[in-house]
Amino acid sequence: MDAAVSAIAFAIAEPARTRMLFSLLDRRARTSTELAVVAGVSPSTASVHLARLRSARLVRLETQGKHRYYRLAGAQVAAALERLSLLAGAARPKYIPNTPHRLRAARSCYDHLAGTLGVALHDRLRAMGWLARSHRAYDLTPQGVAAVERLGIDVATLKRLRRRFAFPCLDWSERRAHLGGALGAAFLNLALEKKWVIQDLDSRALSVTRSGTREMQARFGLHLTTFDKMIRK
Repeated sequence: MDAAVSAIAFAIAEPARTRMLFSLLDRRARTSTELAVVAGVSPSTASVHLARLRSARLVRLETQGKHRYYRLAGAQVAAALERLSLLAGAARPKYIPNTPHRLRAARSCYDHLAGTLGVALHDRLRAMGWLARSHRAYDLTPQGVAAVERLGIDVATLKRLRRRFAFPCLDWSERRAHLGGALGAAFLNLALEKKWVIQDLDSRALSVTRSGTREMQARFGLHLTTFDKMIRK
């Protein structure tokens, strides 16, 4: 176990590899050439770094025709990177948010909703009695199951997935919990499919649409006046 942890820590520790990993937190696949630009290294050096990350099972390679793409190996890797972001800021004597406004307001945390919007949704789900906490995880109350299924989310299918169903994920910019796990991912997928939010092409930032503002207020009681600058249409 010690050796395995050390190998993972060593793979992450190199700054160029760190930049590559954090660029993949938006769930988009990137080529080695694109990751070389992100990391500020030559293509040949990027290939060496990516081989190290693959051997540590932090990224996976996907081949499509003649093209080769890299992604994070999974949600557990993304969660570890988010925790490292939090730990990196832990030594500050007083927490002062310095995250760019758009990323702090709303963003994807690998495959679930994060930022101020994600935290606000988490708090409303608890306030409405949809979530019941057990140890370090959440389950849906009977009221929550009925409400979530009315939104079109198949709870039974989510619970069959080989991942945690729902848990409080500490948000690195807000220092409070947003909703993680399969249920958190389902809420983000719902918001994207319904076009309540739109993901930026070049970052993890999410923009709330006008219809999203109306729907999230009607369905969850979220008053998004603070997101006015993010509304696109």
